[in-house]
Amino acid sequence: MASKMSEAWVNSGAKAIVLIRILAGWVFLSEGIQKFLFPEALGAGRFTKIGIPWPHVTAPFVGVVEIVCGSLLLAGLLTRLASIPLVIDICVALYTTKIVTLPKNGIWSTLHEARTDVSMLLGLLFLLLVGGGSWSLDASFGAGQEPAHD
Repeated sequence: MASKMSEAWVNSGAKAIVLIRILAGWVFLSEGIQKFLFPEALGAGRFTKIGIPWPHVTAPFVGVVEIVCGSLLLAGLLTRLASIPLVIDICVALYTTKIVTLPKNGIWSTLHEARTDVSMLLGLLFLLLVGGGSWSLDASFGAGQEPAHD
């Protein structure tokens, strides 16, 4: 009985990790593509508006990082490594678009606007800690996937 219960928890944990990978990977892949599809609204134009230096260089760079790392998360390949540049990406986004506007917009408006970014940050930190899970290419290749010992 205990063995079946333990196995059920392990399997549900693997499924949950896949959902977090899909959540973060899909958002970053989509946002990266949109930086190229809609450069004025989401790419260099937006980077100019929020004061990011060299927007015609940094926006495409960030777009490529989001496409590549988002795809890696979806596949569960190099999951922990792919999470690192995205953590940096989302921290810069939080600072430049939310934190700097806090005095103007107030706490509640800022918290409302930051909810997606904070969710992405937490999902990325989760993946950085636990990796891609047993249903990932990382696990298939044995890429640093040690089981958690809690």
